[in-house]
Amino acid sequence: MDAIKKKMQAMKVEKDNAMDRGDVCEQAAKDAKVRAGKAEEEVAELVKKAQQLEVELDKTQEELLTTTEKLKEKENSLSSAELEVNALNRRVQSLEGDLETCEDKLLLATNKLDKAATAADDSDRMRKVLESRAQQDEERMGKLEEELKGARNQAEDA
Repeated sequence: MDAIKKKMQAMKVEKDNAMDRGDVCEQAAKDAKVRAGKAEEEVAELVKKAQQLEVELDKTQEELLTTTEKLKEKENSLSSAELEVNALNRRVQSLEGDLETCEDKLLLATNKLDKAATAADDSDRMRKVLESRAQQDEERMGKLEEELKGARNQAEDA
């Protein structure tokens, strides 16, 4: 009987040990389930964040494409504006050259006009002088004709 009691006590100790080990394992399983739940929540949050980041990445890529297109348009506008400015600069240079030519021609024409005005003034003065002389000559011719008539009359009378 002692052997049975010992055996029973040994079995009881073994059962208590097994129960303790079972409790420890159950507690470990509960802890593992809690950790697994937390890990699943973290995974769900990370998946949600990853999806949000993917959506933001798509939006950012679309914005990048839009901005790149706008930049290309602005660069094209800038290039055409630079070409237009260069064309206008060439036009301004051409107009400045034309202006210089016109100014030179104007100066020559002004000089010719001054000479022509001087010549016209000289001609006008000469005309007046000649008209005055012609008038004086006509008056003298008139006197001489009268003297001639008077001398003929005297010659006829004599």
